[in-house]
Amino acid sequence: MAGIELYAPRPARHRRTWSVAAVVLGIAFMITGQILGVIPGVALGLMDTEGTSSGWLGDFYMLVVMFGLAALMVSGWVLWFERRPLSTIGFNENGLKRFLSGYAVGLAFLVAIIGVIWVAGGYRSEAGGVFASEGAVAALLPIGALLLGFIVQGSTEEIVFRGWLMQLIASRHGLVIALIVNAVLFGLVHAGNIEPTKELALGVVNIVLFGAFIGLYAAREGSLWGVCGWHAAWNWLLGLGFGLEVSGHVMDVKPLVVDLTAADGAPWWLTGATFGPEASVVTTVILLGASLWVVMRGPFNGHATPEPVAPRLAETSETPAT
Repeated sequence: MAGIELYAPRPARHRRTWSVAAVVLGIAFMITGQILGVIPGVALGLMDTEGTSSGWLGDFYMLVVMFGLAALMVSGWVLWFERRPLSTIGFNENGLKRFLSGYAVGLAFLVAIIGVIWVAGGYRSEAGGVFASEGAVAALLPIGALLLGFIVQGSTEEIVFRGWLMQLIASRHGLVIALIVNAVLFGLVHAGNIEPTKELALGVVNIVLFGAFIGLYAAREGSLWGVCGWHAAWNWLLGLGFGLEVSGHVMDVKPLVVDLTAADGAPWWLTGATFGPEASVVTTVILLGASLWVVMRGPFNGHATPEPVAPRLAETSETPAT
């Protein structure tokens, strides 16, 4: 499937960034967003000098500002340097419908994983959710604010990895190579979330699987909207619905549904220990099954693309869109 445009045909006049340069730039955009956001965050007392957030307001700032800056940089690069509309990175028609559908599917996936781990004896309830205590209305404020924060954060990662990087590599080298590069790189950027442990190793493997599955989801749907919703729902319900770790990070907020913790004697490979359920074998099995289901639905559609341009940072093309 070499030469496939996943989401929309490219315009007649455009620039296409070289694949290796795109990998470097994608990481650079993410890091630059973090760096640019640290100074104001420290000045406002929302973060410390090491970039660690302080309370839920700090988490909200990090999710919206630091990730949002990266999304703006990628979008600007596509619009002004590559001279392409955002539809070519997946923001095409039926956006709200696809986003909400993806959000619902993401919630369902997470509930299924948490439910299986709980039934298998991996969790015990440490406390009730916000409605089981006084001050429920006030407790809903951070949960609602962080819902928005996770929409920005999850969508940013999708813009960088599945929207821009995967689409660009697929247009040159085909969907299979694009999926592999996207998934491995996505896993590696999460490899420093906690100290090196066996749960981190399995967590990174599962995040690679997540990257492959969500890439297949985006390619199958021919849009980025659905996976933005899926990713946002997963992170939000994981951290704020059940009080569990999100890739090793714990949100300092009373959970919406129930506050879960690992049951005494529960094996790390069942609960994911300090990395959270993203490092559970239950997640491994469900992601593998979901990926196989997407693949077996038949061939992937897309838009034909011309032969790859010369391997420079970017080259202007006059080839008519197809």
